[in-house]
Amino acid sequence: MPQSRRRFLRNLGLSAAALMLPNRLHAAAVAPAPTVADRERLAAWLRTLRREGAGGARMPLGRAIARVGELAQGTPYRASTLEEYLAAGGSPSAEPATCYLTVFDCVTLVESAQAVARTAAKPGAGWDEFEHQVERMRYRGGVRAGYTSRLHYFSEWIADNARRGLVRDLGPELGADEDRRPLRFMSTHRSAYAALSDDAAYEAIVQMERRLDTSPRHLIPTARIPSVTGRIQTGDVLAFATSVDGLDASHTGLAYRDRAGVLRVLHAPLSGGVVTISRGDLHAYVAGIRRSTGILVARPL
Repeated sequence: MPQSRRRFLRNLGLSAAALMLPNRLHAAAVAPAPTVADRERLAAWLRTLRREGAGGARMPLGRAIARVGELAQGTPYRASTLEEYLAAGGSPSAEPATCYLTVFDCVTLVESAQAVARTAAKPGAGWDEFEHQVERMRYRGGVRAGYTSRLHYFSEWIADNARRGLVRDLGPELGADEDRRPLRFMSTHRSAYAALSDDAAYEAIVQMERRLDTSPRHLIPTARIPSVTGRIQTGDVLAFATSVDGLDASHTGLAYRDRAGVLRVLHAPLSGGVVTISRGDLHAYVAGIRRSTGILVARPL
């Protein structure tokens, strides 16, 4: 299979898995059917969350999201699940809905944890609702319309979901700086994305990148993280900004405040290979990422 963005960034020597610039290719893709194990896992997690009060005062959304992350600990990391339809002969114009709960990468964990938590708040809802919740976060405007409708740059994921009331971008209220560097990673690394061998898909990505020039990212620099950790809550979405040319972020995860009150990172890292909670606190974790410049933060609503 052609080199994914995650593999590309790993080869550059980044210490965190790259985030969200996927690959895909061919005609009339069929969504991969959820396995029995995926469905059973969702049913078990929903029972747990509902029993513990998800959707109510006992378990607000952020805590429910983190609870899903806790339940997911030890789940294997697997890159490029959203691109598997291309290797099977699918087309970038017909990207299927792809949802797994038995394997994750950093972005699919963040999306899935929110989707499970929101599904748990709806009595009787199951797999179809979970899949709907993933899809409305993953695609521009909440509408899946091919590969190029996916929110490939995570800063756009935050901005688009914020416009639709699914998250709040916390950057401005946390005193973030504006990052106005142009995002060109996908178009300048075309060969790393199978879908971009299609000229129409490539041109759509080029146009998308240029539209993002008017939308600066709200970046909290690494040195300033200790001053804002008290205002970051369990379940908040974190994106780890990078100085890699043309790229906004190299990894994403969830804020997780442990019983001692230490703010850590709950994530699906390439290094280590399973869903885990960082050993160090948020600031130490970010400071240890090569070429990291800080964080973007959003609160699920």
